[in-house]
Amino acid sequence: MSVSRSPSPSFPAIVTRLRAAGCVFAEDEAELLISTASGPDELAVMVGRRADGLPLEQVLGWAEFCGLRIAVEPGVFVPRRRTEFLVDQAVRLGRPGAVVVDLCCGSGAMGAAIASALDRIELHAADVEPAAVRCARRNVLPRGGRVYQGDLYRALPADLRGRVDILVVNAPYVPTEEIGLLPPEAREHEPLVALDGGADGLDVQRRVAAEAAQWLAPGGRLLIETSERQARRTVEAFARGGLESRVVACEERYATVVIGTKRPDRL
Repeated sequence: MSVSRSPSPSFPAIVTRLRAAGCVFAEDEAELLISTASGPDELAVMVGRRADGLPLEQVLGWAEFCGLRIAVEPGVFVPRRRTEFLVDQAVRLGRPGAVVVDLCCGSGAMGAAIASALDRIELHAADVEPAAVRCARRNVLPRGGRVYQGDLYRALPADLRGRVDILVVNAPYVPTEEIGLLPPEAREHEPLVALDGGADGLDVQRRVAAEAAQWLAPGGRLLIETSERQARRTVEAFARGGLESRVVACEERYATVVIGTKRPDRL
């Protein structure tokens, strides 16, 4: 007995629907949806979810990041391309065998990318969101890392204290009053805890910086993504935490990163 199948939506029809939903790169997105779907029924569902505003990466189930396909699930923060700049800085400062921690890890994209670029690192990642932890395990465990759930440093094993060579953090840094200005696919489909940084956007960054020196090895580095207008206050938070810091930026990616170093003489 033959089984009837739904006709596959045509490329022009998909593009038209995506454009009507406000997708700027409708042609590119249509190609990705078509190449990812296992058949016409799944394609129709995926197109519908994207047209309803779900982030493309959550519809596809993956995001391209540092040349890798990072698994992304609904309700998990989607890694941004500008964050690749932070990874680039971490890789330049790292070394084979380094102890690396990806804090506020989301999907674990940064840790996975660093592990792919540096040999034999000891990788740890942590996030407060259960959905993020589940997703991060898909990306981090295959690269030999470990993932923990909890609030910042409370999630980490105690034996990491004073041993971390590279601590990368993409903490939320959007001021609370500006959350409403974010694109709908971010504010409606990504967890608020991954977006809202408090009144001035730096609440979580301050908490990270305040305790970082206790976890970093002598000469270890803390790298945090921030914005150009917030960088000065991020530097001030680093200084209060006893770290020597500098600001690096990439205009092409619209990315700003503050790098703090624990002085070798600081216990």
